[in-house]
Amino acid sequence: MILINLLPHREAARKLRRDIFNVSLAVSALVGGLLAGMIFLWYQAQISGQQGKNQLLQTEIKKFDDQIKDIAGLEAEITALRARQQAVEDLQADRNLPVHLLTELVKQLPDGVYIASMRQDNQNVTLQGVAQSNERVSELLRNLGNNTPWFSKPELVEIVAGTVALTPREQRRVANFTIRVRLTRANEAEKLRTAASTPASTPVKK
Repeated sequence: MILINLLPHREAARKLRRDIFNVSLAVSALVGGLLAGMIFLWYQAQISGQQGKNQLLQTEIKKFDDQIKDIAGLEAEITALRARQQAVEDLQADRNLPVHLLTELVKQLPDGVYIASMRQDNQNVTLQGVAQSNERVSELLRNLGNNTPWFSKPELVEIVAGTVALTPREQRRVANFTIRVRLTRANEAEKLRTAASTPASTPVKK
């Protein structure tokens, strides 16, 4: 006996495949959405964590900046204190400079040289005087430059020939001069004096 299936089996198979495809597509979309959501949440967590770290770093940087400002202020105060301390030490050391000036000037004046006026501006001293000859002025310059640690950098500003009346009938030619010299501070003069008094080491002959 021959059996004939008159039902629309092709349409039923096609509908079954279409339903399976739609279900697979929906499942894929759901899984993709879940994965995308999980990745998004993971990135958000990473971004939030990094922002928290950045905020912490900014807070610490601000603290360090404040500390650097405080250190800079302390360094400025220390520099100012050192400057004031140096100024006080210089004033204490310079108290006896006029005494050294007059004492050393008397020692270094050659015979035939007379000081008419003297003016001091800080460590610069200007001498005006009269000498019997130009050679005497040159000797004074050498003495001030080489023979004492209390004077340095002597400079002849001016020398002018003149005359001095010894008696109503007798006149003598002289040299009127102006010299500028630097007066050395006490600590500098002490160093120079110590260096000059230290004997130089002589090489040993073999």
